Amino acid sequence: MAVCYWTALFLVLSCLLSVSYASLGDADPSYRACVTDCEVSGCVGQVCFLQCNSSSSNVGPWYTQEPLYLQWQKWGCQGDCRYHCMVNREKERETLGHSPVKYHGKWPFKRVLGIQEPASVVFSVLNLAMHFHGWLSFFITLYYKLPLKQDKTAYYEYVGLWHIYGFLSMNSWFWSAVFHTRDVELTERLDYSSAIAVLGFSLIVSILRTFDVRVEAARVMVSAPVLAFVTTHILYINFYKLDYGWNMIVCVAMGVAQLFLWARWAAVSRHPSNWKLWVVVIASGLAMLLEIYDFPPYEGYFDAHSIWHAATVPLTVLWWSFIRDDAEFRTSTLLKKSKTKAK
Repeated sequence: MAVCYWTALFLVLSCLLSVSYASLGDADPSYRACVTDCEVSGCVGQVCFLQCNSSSSNVGPWYTQEPLYLQWQKWGCQGDCRYHCMVNREKERETLGHSPVKYHGKWPFKRVLGIQEPASVVFSVLNLAMHFHGWLSFFITLYYKLPLKQDKTAYYEYVGLWHIYGFLSMNSWFWSAVFHTRDVELTERLDYSSAIAVLGFSLIVSILRTFDVRVEAARVMVSAPVLAFVTTHILYINFYKLDYGWNMIVCVAMGVAQLFLWARWAAVSRHPSNWKLWVVVIASGLAMLLEIYDFPPYEGYFDAHSIWHAATVPLTVLWWSFIRDDAEFRTSTLLKKSKTKAK
C-alpha cells in the first residue's frame, strides 16, 4: 500500500524547505541600500507606502479605516519595501542579462492581491479540496455502499485511522496555503507543525497496516512512542528552537522508515489495486525531481515547488481511490471468512 509513499514524500520535502536568510539577492548591496532608504523615506522610486509613516497608520474610528481586504494586501513597511526593491532590482538584473536570484530564501514572485506565492496557494487549495473529496467518498463508501455490522459500524479495521489521516492532511494543506499566502514566523511554524503531525501519523498507519496490527493493545503500544516523539518535536520547534537541521533529520528519518515499510508491503502483497500503488510510487519519484532541480518562477508565478504542488493533485485522487479499494477488499475478505465460519 504505497499510499503513504506519496504522503511521506510530500512531508519530507515540506520539512526540507527551510527558509534561508542569507540568499544572494538580499546580500546584494544595491538591494540592501534600496530597502534601507525605503524604510526611512517610505518610497521606492515613485511608489510610496503610507504604512512606513507612523503618523499615517491605520488608526481612528472604524468608518475611517480601510476595508479588511485592502489591509490584507499590505505587508507593512519592511515587507513592501523589500518586495518593491526586489522587483526593481530584478528588472535591473534582467536588463543586464542576469538570471533571477533568491531573496530571503525565496524566488522573486509576483504578488496577486497581496498573496506572496499565488500559484502555490491555488495548488495547495486544490490539494485540500481533493483530500476533502477523497475523505468524503471514503466515508460514503464505508457507510452507504458497503455492508455494515449489526451495530452499524464498518467491517474495515482501519477506518478510524484513515479518518484521522484525512483531517490531518486537510489541516496540513490548509496551513500550506496560508504559509504560501504570507510567509511570517507564525504561518511558518503552523505549516511545519501540521506537516510533521501528518508525517508522524502516516508512520503509525504504515506500521499498523503493513503488519496488519488489529489488536487494540498492540496498536497502542506501537502508536504511543511515535505520538510522544512527534508531540515533543512539535513543542521543541515551536517553543524552544526552530532548528531547521534537526527538523530535516526528523522528517527524513520518519519518511524513509515508512517508505521502506510501504515498499516492502507493495512488493509482497497481492492487493487487487496494486497497480495504483506503483503509479503513485513512480509518479512521486518523478515529482521529486522538481524539488531537486529547482528553477526560478516562470513569469513570476510558477516555480518548481508550485508545479510540484500541482503534480500532487491527481496523485491525491489516486491515493484516496486506493484507500477506498482497500476498504472494499478488506470488507469482502472479512465477509467471506464470516460466512465460511457460519457454515
